[in-house]
Formats: sequence, C-alpha cells, structure tokens
Amino acid sequence: MPMELRRLGRVDYHATLEAMQRFTEERDGSTPDTLWICEHPALYTQGLAGKSGHVLAPADIPVVATNRGGQVTFHGPGQVVAYPLIDLRRAGYFVKEYVYRIEEAVIRTLAHFGVTGHRVAGAPGIYVRLDDPASHALLPQRPQHAGAPGAAAGPDFTGLGKIAALGIKVTRHCTYHGVALNVDMDLEPFSRINPCGYAGLATVDLSTIGVQTTWDEAAAVLAGQLATRLAP
Repeated sequence: MPMELRRLGRVDYHATLEAMQRFTEERDGSTPDTLWICEHPALYTQGLAGKSGHVLAPADIPVVATNRGGQVTFHGPGQVVAYPLIDLRRAGYFVKEYVYRIEEAVIRTLAHFGVTGHRVAGAPGIYVRLDDPASHALLPQRPQHAGAPGAAAGPDFTGLGKIAALGIKVTRHCTYHGVALNVDMDLEPFSRINPCGYAGLATVDLSTIGVQTTWDEAAAVLAGQLATRLAP
C-alpha cells in the first residue's frame, strides 16, 4: 500500500497536532500510511522530557507543551516539517530503525543540495560541519559501537550546526510528530532557547550554509526521500 502525501502549506500547530492524534486514534489495519508536509507560524514546542529552564527568553513567541519525545525546539516559516503517520507493525520495523530511516532521508535530501549531513552519538537529528558543509570526512563524534576506539562518551557538537530536529510519538505501534528541516528561516529565535536541551548548540539552515533553494523544492525532495526510506 503506497504512502499517501498531503501538502498542507502553512498551518496552525495546535490544529495539526489534534488532527494527527485523531488520525492515529481512528486508524485501523486498512488505513494507508500518510506523510503530511507543512510549515508552522513561529512557536516553541516542548517535548515530554522538556525542562522549562531550556526556554531562556521566549518573549512574544508562544511555548507549547506537546507529547513528542525530546526537549524544546523552534518552528517557524521557512522550515519544512514532515509528519509521517505510519503503522510500524505493518511496515515491519521498530522505533530505532524508524528514527534511523528518517535521519537517512534527511541526509539524502541534504546530499541532493551538495551538503553532507551527519549523525552525532547520543543526539538525534542531523548536523552539518560549519567550516565545510560539503565535507564527507567522518566525524569523531559519530555513532559507533560501544567501546569502539575513539567513540564519544556523550554528545559533542564541536564545529557543528544542527539543521534538522527530530521528535516522535508512537502509540499502538503507530507514529506521529516527525522531523523539521531548516531551509530559509529567521534563526534568531533559536538563540532564545537551548535547542533540544543543549546550551550553545548552533542551529543553521540551508540558506546560511550557501544553498539557494525554495521551500517547495526542499519539501518535495524531503517528501520523496521519506516515502522511499520509510517504505516496508
């Protein structure tokens, strides 16, 4: 059963979250998996593990408590937000592989634009080298087998900027929430939080690392990659 694609445009976060929850509660074994692609007006979302101390100075930007995993992040215009609504039991893989597949879709999307995305051990999401976004050199802080020589003891963001954040929810084997890719944003609001709970973590978008593209193009590439990578 192919994944259905819904391009929602710029939509209210609360209404979208309620729609995702309703879709997930009402779906059954015959409901097709669906990928929602959208962007949101400016807001901060705080995950289930979120600590209020990571929200430093929100000012006029609303802070919304939500039921995804993770800490605080920012959503705003110029960011592609992708919500895969998938029955993992039917797809035939578990949550850890689901996260890996989402990250791989982002990495392949960045490669389309000549950028090398990296994983960091212990810190979900995708990162780029600030000094050379196209570099294919392996990061010393990449995920490795426990005990491997040089394996990082904890997240190390030296020289890196975060370009995509991931936060998911799984209920009755079905997923919602998803991943946000920064394309061409006002990045200033990220400076008012500890992004994903990490003080001083740099946040970047495609435009600040020299990639000139549109929201529509980036959304189309990411949607295609997610549909491919998340297939059973």
